Order: sequence, then C-alpha cells, then structure tokens
Amino acid sequence: MPERTTIEAVLNARAPELERMRNVTGVGIGRRGDTDVIKVFVTHKVPRSQLRPEDVVPRELEGFVVDVEEIGAITAQDS
Repeated sequence: MPERTTIEAVLNARAPELERMRNVTGVGIGRRGDTDVIKVFVTHKVPRSQLRPEDVVPRELEGFVVDVEEIGAITAQDS
C-alpha cells in the first residue's frame, strides 16, 4: 500500500503557487471540525467568476480540503 502524502508535504509543495495568486496573503494548516485543512488567507473574497483562472484557489489539493479565509490587509505594526 502506498504511503499517504501528509498535509504538510502538500502545503510545502504548493505554497509558492498559492502565494502568487491575487489577494492571497498567506497559507497554513488549520482545522475544520475534526479535519485538517489547508488554509489560504486572502485580503478579501472575490466571486470565482470574477477571477482569472490562475487566481482561482482550488477547493481541494491532493485530497485535502482547502479553506479560504478573508482576513483583510496585513500591515506591519510598530513594536
């Protein structure tokens, strides 16, 4: 039986491609209920129909659910 790919390996392999997409500010691993998911953080959500094909975040990557979360613009804070 082939070894299952880990969510960490998928995220590491696909992060550069996801981070190049319009409005994406970061990626990570999160939870949805009892399931690990790949999180894609965006400045704001845009309807799929208004995005270029290369900027559409997939709903799933290699069997792992992708959850898009709107978090707004990220700015550095003075310490």
